Amino acid sequence: MRIDKFLANLKYGTRSEIKEMISEKKVMKTGVIITDPATIINPEDDVISVDNHIVFYEKTIYIMMNKPKGVVCANKDARYQTVIDLVKEPYSRFDLDICGRLDIDTEGLLILTNDGNMLHQIISPKKSISKVYEVTLAKPLFEYSKLEKGIKIKDGKDQLYITKPATITKLTDTVCQIAITEGKFHQVKRMFEAIGNQVINLKRVAIGGLKIEPSLVSGEYKKLSFADIQAVFQ
Repeated sequence: MRIDKFLANLKYGTRSEIKEMISEKKVMKTGVIITDPATIINPEDDVISVDNHIVFYEKTIYIMMNKPKGVVCANKDARYQTVIDLVKEPYSRFDLDICGRLDIDTEGLLILTNDGNMLHQIISPKKSISKVYEVTLAKPLFEYSKLEKGIKIKDGKDQLYITKPATITKLTDTVCQIAITEGKFHQVKRMFEAIGNQVINLKRVAIGGLKIEPSLVSGEYKKLSFADIQAVFQ
């Protein structure tokens, strides 16, 4: 890859700005000053530095985030802070996508990645990966067998829809966990509304076999390895 394209992809500036940095001898490849913007590099083998700071690079990035309430799952938003806004350097230099979005008032496990193939596998309906939510309800939960069998709700287009069977684990009278393999618009909230209850707090705690890190406070994130992300499919 050309050095100017590499640095532009990592948001060090426009091609013309990077050309100027190179002319000012601010860019180095394995300790040697680069003088030509067309210089070919191997990002995975060569040590690139800008202003004597080593450029962080990994081909694929996987991040686990504990999304806080009040933050939207979007790359940009004119009104609200986004989950991408929470990501700082060096990961903010990568173009990250969101695997399975959460509502603005929902918190918990979120996966961010620049690996398009992995993202597709995680969100693909064909994979039937379970998403587990911890739900706090307005009223005690007694009869919930309809949720476990599948219940009629409206989807994001306001069309009637029968959910796939869910798994309910009761924790207290008003707190439970629900595991679903879909992600329709406000699905968990609408499912409990359909049995006469109301969700007052919703937190995603697992995607497949990947569970949220208990020590990860709201708004924090951590980098995952490829081996870590494979837990999703277990």
